[in-house]
This record gives sequence, structure tokens and C-alpha cells, in this order.
Amino acid sequence: MPDTSPLLETAGPIARITLNRPAHKNRLQTEDVAALTEMFGRLAGDPDIRVLVLTGAGDVFSAGFDLNALAAGQTGSPESGPGNFAHMVDALEHLPQPSIARLAGGAYGGATDLALACDFRIGTPAVQAAMPAGKIGLHYYKSGILRYAARLGHDNAKRMFLTAERLDAAELLRIGFLTQLVAAEALDDTVAALAAVIAGNAPLAVQGVKLALNELAAERWDEAVFNTRAAAALASGDLREGIAAVLGKRKPVFKAR
Repeated sequence: MPDTSPLLETAGPIARITLNRPAHKNRLQTEDVAALTEMFGRLAGDPDIRVLVLTGAGDVFSAGFDLNALAAGQTGSPESGPGNFAHMVDALEHLPQPSIARLAGGAYGGATDLALACDFRIGTPAVQAAMPAGKIGLHYYKSGILRYAARLGHDNAKRMFLTAERLDAAELLRIGFLTQLVAAEALDDTVAALAAVIAGNAPLAVQGVKLALNELAAERWDEAVFNTRAAAALASGDLREGIAAVLGKRKPVFKAR
């Protein structure tokens, strides 16, 4: 398959985005960043989508932002990141739908932040990750630093940013970069099973709690926003359906309303 911009596919309530430049380790060019931002915006407004799986073609998740674009001066600002990379990753983190990073291989540079913006990161023993910004003199953008600290803790974030060392899968699991480590042959089944479980739960409750936890971790808590989301879920037909399904010993049919 020739290198292309990211591919978006949907199958029922599950969306899948594939970073699709395998000949170049799925590095993200400026146009790919723009395409991903648009895709995340589109998915955020789609009530039929309940889970996103993000993956890379071939045996590497992604080599991060294109170094040639950096060399051409696309270093961005402390807020936007190179090529508006920060805005793209923030859009992924702010998706109401839960997201799963399917990691069959390495994640480097900005791709580590892309993975950390997902709610789950499932990888194989082939996974490695490194944040080489310090090696090339790139000061990282604000939201990426905050996300690293929130997901990995300050000490592990410092280790990755200040040493730029490459960590293996076992160490990535230990520090919380990976949420689950599975054999390569079990990766697709594990991701599919998790996506199906999430898609089968009540979307208003799942999405509201996901966003609340992310906002708490990033110290963006807004009491009014939380109360609005929670009240909508508590008043929803989905809550009544969920209770009725448990009492009736049947599978619930949630409609996100």
C-alpha cells in the first residue's frame, strides 16, 4: 500500500484511524496533522461512534512529526507545537469517545504524545518509545508536557524528556505508558475485545466520566460543565434502559439519549 494521509474507517460504533506512511515509519507531515485534526473534529460530533482505535500501518506506530518540516522552520509556538501538532493531539484527548492506541511497534517523538492522549495503550513486546526533543534542541509544547506529567508522573516524564532514552515494552508498561502488554498474535483480538466492551456500555455515562477524569488530571475541572454532563446522563433514557436490562436479565440497547 503506498504512503497516504491517515485513513479513517468505521464499522458500526467503532472508528479506526490508521497512520499510513509505512515506508517512512508513519511520520506525520503537516498535511497529516491537519487531516487528523479534521477527523477528530468529525468524530467528536458523531453520536453513532462510541470508540476510536488509533494505529499505524506496518510494524511502527509512528516516528512523530516530520523532521524535514522542522528543518524548514515549522517549529510552531509554545502553545501550538510544530505544524499545529499540539492542537491535533489535544483534539484527540478531548474526544468524548474513549480511544485505544494499538501499538504494534515503536512510538517516537510526538507520536508518544499521540499515544498518551488515548485512554488505553495496548502494545506488544516489539514496542519501544523515546522522546528525543532534547537531543535536537526542541522545547516541547505546553499541553504535551502537561499530558506527560498527568499520565506518567513527573519523575517518569522527566526521565523521557531529559534523557531521550529509548525504553522497551516492559519498562513502558511499568511506568504506565502502556496500559496493557500482550503477545503480538493477541494484539488485534485484545484491542477488538476492549473496543466492543466500551461500545456496549452507556455512551453518555462513559463519555461524561472519561472527560471528567481527563479534566481532573489536567487540572481543568469545571464544576458547571461536570454538573451539566452528569445531569444529562442521570436524566437519560439510557439510564432507565440500563436498569431495566439488568432487572430483565437482557442485553441493554443504548441510544445515547
